[in-house]
Amino acid sequence: MVSILPHVTAALNALAGVLLLIGFTLIKTRHKTAHRFVMTAAVTTSALFLVAYVLHHVTAPVFVFSGQGIVRPIYFAMLVSHVALAVAVTPMVVVTFLRARRGDLVLHRGLARWTFPVWLYVSVTGIVVYLMVYHLYRPVGG
Repeated sequence: MVSILPHVTAALNALAGVLLLIGFTLIKTRHKTAHRFVMTAAVTTSALFLVAYVLHHVTAPVFVFSGQGIVRPIYFAMLVSHVALAVAVTPMVVVTFLRARRGDLVLHRGLARWTFPVWLYVSVTGIVVYLMVYHLYRPVGG
């Protein structure tokens, strides 16, 4: 049985990335209320992604990346950096979000300068990993 969850997580990841870029643009153009709304949507989307991702990895069989040659070390380097930074950015997102909600805008801005690029990197590399695994180098039997 083919799971739909990888495709759902990829869509949520892509949506979170788009929302991040929109939120960044909004705050740079001083649209604070719209920025707050869009970033709340980005956090919510990322939370839904995390639930679907964990559910998929708890229920899916383990697969071996089928790409060969130079793409193999590129894939694994990207995957390792993606996973490590995903673990690191999760609490960063929570704290950045909570600081904004509490009105601690100076502390929020300081952490957001670090959170935004890491979160965006994790979102983009997550999509690239998905494309490599499920579309460019399909799993054997998949």
